[in-house]
Amino acid sequence: MSSHVLPLNTHLSRRDMLRRCGAGFGTLGLAALLGDRSLFAADAASNALSAAGPLAPRAPHFRARAKYVIQILANGGPAQMDTFDPKPVLSKLHGQRLPIHLATERPTSTALGSPFSFARYGQSGLEVSELFGPLAAKHADDLCVIRSMYSDSPIHENCLRLMNCGASIMARPSIGSWITYGLGSENHNLPGFVVLVPKGMPVAGADNWQSSFLPGAYQGTYIETQDRKAADLIDHLTNADLDPAAQRAQLDFTTALNRRHQATRADPALEARIQSFETAFRMQTAATDAFDIDREPASIRALYGDTAQAKQMLIARRLVERGVRYVQVWHGTLQPWDSHDNIEKSHRRLANECCQGLTALLTDLKQRGLFDDTLIIWGGEFGRTPTVELSQGEKVSPTAGRDHNHHGFTMWLAGGGTKGGYVHGATDEFGFKAVQDRVHVHDLQATVLHLLGLDHERLTYRHSGRDFRLTDVHGHVVHRLIA
Repeated sequence: MSSHVLPLNTHLSRRDMLRRCGAGFGTLGLAALLGDRSLFAADAASNALSAAGPLAPRAPHFRARAKYVIQILANGGPAQMDTFDPKPVLSKLHGQRLPIHLATERPTSTALGSPFSFARYGQSGLEVSELFGPLAAKHADDLCVIRSMYSDSPIHENCLRLMNCGASIMARPSIGSWITYGLGSENHNLPGFVVLVPKGMPVAGADNWQSSFLPGAYQGTYIETQDRKAADLIDHLTNADLDPAAQRAQLDFTTALNRRHQATRADPALEARIQSFETAFRMQTAATDAFDIDREPASIRALYGDTAQAKQMLIARRLVERGVRYVQVWHGTLQPWDSHDNIEKSHRRLANECCQGLTALLTDLKQRGLFDDTLIIWGGEFGRTPTVELSQGEKVSPTAGRDHNHHGFTMWLAGGGTKGGYVHGATDEFGFKAVQDRVHVHDLQATVLHLLGLDHERLTYRHSGRDFRLTDVHGHVVHRLIA
């Protein structure tokens, strides 16, 4: 009898039986089952997190420069040559063909010079358009301007998903979800990730703040900010029938039933639902305070102004002040900065809607000692072309506009350990393509995580048999952006 054949009276352990049955596929099935139920030793830390609550504060991988993030999305794509990347040669070539042409979403033709003047601000001499002159006049030396951003596509949906979720097509967790998964939140009475939109949805909708395969507790909480009172902003914030003690008793009973149900099932969505009930209960008090900007002194409200964007900026400051980890602020519905025509009129209006609020946000964070702990990110999903859209005709009209441009665009950072009064990289002389110290969207994401003390290669989650991360298999930290 060969050594590998067992006698008939030998008792097999269950593990041996699974290993020997079906050429070892039984073992593979067991591994999948144990993994789904988080029963491997490697999942002990994950189980401990669930017991403490998915948003319990957690230590970063290394010393963090920032604790919180306010991401301000100029969704639609602002024109870099009209805002933070001056290109005087376009004015000289206005109405003429450029020697360079790159593929964009729509056909374009001749050069379109910027209708806005630029000036230098601060000790750094940062050049900024008149559109954001008030911001630069006070905070030029706080801005870390990246003029060499580039992305993968000239399509709004694809670029927004890439910017927010690290993947242009597939459903992946958003950056706010990854950060709250990695660090938790400092306020268990509010969501760790809050999304502020004046009204309606941006392009790609909730894909921009989804948690995807991460537990549902890390998904962004969407709030429409068009109303002023907290009770109008958030549905069912108060219970007209039950006092807090009765609600607490009801919730405890419901939680006990849900835990009993959960004990026999390996469904991470159940834990997310249980936690959402708890957060909703605690928000009755916390949200009434955090979202009520009328509790601010009149001087602070006047500092921000009275536009929809100003109100969002003030709410964002109140949220990070209370320990909310990630706040995403959208300019408006769909893609307001998408100026395919009449760019002079539309960009001026859009800048007027947000410039005072942006200036006030940086000023307010500084005077409250929150600027160094809060990373502010401003920009769109891509930029715009230096050429006029062909639909406007060969001649440049007063109502000319620009097409999408993912080859080169500008974003800026402030606070949170970034280098103020600094310009990184450059586009070509026309502003069409990033050519110097190029920064891909994945590089920006890796840098944001690094500022928060997270290694983008170590912040992973196992799903469908492999480890996923925000930057997929890409991304490098841009250390020159860090002070």
